[in-house]
Amino acid sequence: MTSAEILQKHGIRPSLTRVLIYDYLREHRTHPTADEIYSALSPEAPTLSKTTVYNTMKLLSAEGVIKTITIEEQQARFDACTDIHGHFLCKSCGKVYDFDTKLPCMKIPEGFGVDVTEIYCTGKCEKCN
Repeated sequence: MTSAEILQKHGIRPSLTRVLIYDYLREHRTHPTADEIYSALSPEAPTLSKTTVYNTMKLLSAEGVIKTITIEEQQARFDACTDIHGHFLCKSCGKVYDFDTKLPCMKIPEGFGVDVTEIYCTGKCEKCN
């Protein structure tokens, strides 16, 4: 499915800018920040602004097209993969890695509804350890 089709499926008008940004996220599984996305795309889209990138990321996240990763206090990162998985932040090199996870047996109180499940780990990656 193309990025434009995915956006339409989520009720988002697939403007050229939104498609460009979402294509970038789908192709670059590095969990970039909005600033990194802007820096990567601005040479090929000179009219792109940081505000547009931030607003697009907010929209895509709110509509469930992407995940906002808040593993760091000072900045958000973004992930086009919305399947349940964990994120590992290397405190040495700053990279964020995906990892598969099987949720432990959680007993949510009866009548409660879970909207979001996030699993974050920090430490040192294999290269830095």
